[in-house]
Amino acid sequence: MSKASDAYDVVIIGAGIGGLVCGCYLAKAGMKVLIAEQHFKPGGYCTSFTRGGFTFDAAAHSFGGYREGGIVRKVFAELAVESKIRINRFSPSDIITTPDFAIQLHDRWEDSVYGISSLFPDERKNIRRFFEYFVHPDPLYSARLRKWTFQQLLDHFIQDEKLKAALAYPLYGNGGLPPSLMSAFIGAEIFTEFLLDGGYYPEGGMQKIPDCLSQQFREFGGELLLSQSVNKIIAEDGKVTGVVLENGGVIPCQCVISNCDARQTFLSLLDSKMLCDNVLQRLNEMEPSLSMFILYCGIGQDASMPLHEGINYWYLQNYDLNAIYRNAHNENFDHAVMVRVTPQSKNILAFQNVAFHDQTFWQNNKDMWIERFIENVENIAIPGLSQMTTFKDAATPSTLYRYTRNYQGAAYGWASLLSQFAEPEFKRPSFVKNLFLVGHWTTFGVGIAGVVYSGYSVADLLLKKWKKAYN
Repeated sequence: MSKASDAYDVVIIGAGIGGLVCGCYLAKAGMKVLIAEQHFKPGGYCTSFTRGGFTFDAAAHSFGGYREGGIVRKVFAELAVESKIRINRFSPSDIITTPDFAIQLHDRWEDSVYGISSLFPDERKNIRRFFEYFVHPDPLYSARLRKWTFQQLLDHFIQDEKLKAALAYPLYGNGGLPPSLMSAFIGAEIFTEFLLDGGYYPEGGMQKIPDCLSQQFREFGGELLLSQSVNKIIAEDGKVTGVVLENGGVIPCQCVISNCDARQTFLSLLDSKMLCDNVLQRLNEMEPSLSMFILYCGIGQDASMPLHEGINYWYLQNYDLNAIYRNAHNENFDHAVMVRVTPQSKNILAFQNVAFHDQTFWQNNKDMWIERFIENVENIAIPGLSQMTTFKDAATPSTLYRYTRNYQGAAYGWASLLSQFAEPEFKRPSFVKNLFLVGHWTTFGVGIAGVVYSGYSVADLLLKKWKKAYN
């Protein structure tokens, strides 16, 4: 692969969902595209694995944006993935349980409004206005989202503080920030794509999504290289000219798209001397999101499970989400927990947001954390879980870093702070030509719907440039 004749139009670094979507569109249009992935399977956080006779989803456990006209439905249809994968939807998709009440989020938003309003009759009109905003966004408020936190958006519609905390809790779980710190724009995207249009799950597990995208990419003429990382992005005279693979192979190309950690892209793969001072300063100021501790439990066949499969169960034990966020940095188990029974499999996935720490910390503490986490889930969700469990393991922040190389094992890329929203340098850097980023490090979105859109939008931009150059 080191010959000049093997030049590609585009090399994509990383076979996460954003990179696969982008690669599919480019290859489908006739471009010569290579995707190089350091892991032995595609998908990034959207992968599955088998251990102890059980199949677990590694991190991503369901997705949204699959309604008619939704970005994931649009992309899957255009790439002919829709015909190769069976998608089921579970309703309710999410149940949020607090010390005082439980609310359910259904596939029909009107059903969600009805159920929540029955618990908070004095908030009936406010609840409907809140949900209607996401279903039919008001342009006036949409403009404000770039300057508001999600807490401000909640305060605009809802009065009851406990209800605000319950509605925001899954956003904390899916974004790693309390509403007081989260960008309203990103919070609104999470609420829409994860909750109002969430609960989708592919038959056979989350690995089906990257596997089907990979198959389509190859059928479109793309080349997918697994177990081979990129060690360097080559740039000459301020323009990308190729990449160097881990095996030393030099791959000439016209364009590079990075679907990996933004810090790794700019500080390790590129020559950091290329960075403008303001970009380097901004990069060093940026705060990554929290990571996750993910518990995997294989359950005996005779066990009676109190939870229904396919539903995300959220357990809010403290209405103070700011305190929950602080506790996540302080190794405290009395905070955010989501528990899910995986469809078609007799197993449990549960997670909580945690700080990174280092590899030694997790080597010394992983087993203790597993036992404490199981005990916590037993107390709040599944009595007798330890007796039902025939296999147990966990992914720590160190695990997430090892398999994805995401900075500090960040679960959601950059933290979705109001001050970190829509940074153009993290999507299309100005200091080097023909380098683009896709995925959740672009600061424009999180979750599968967000990274799908990032891959789609960069492909659209490149194809317009490509067609213009050859017409």
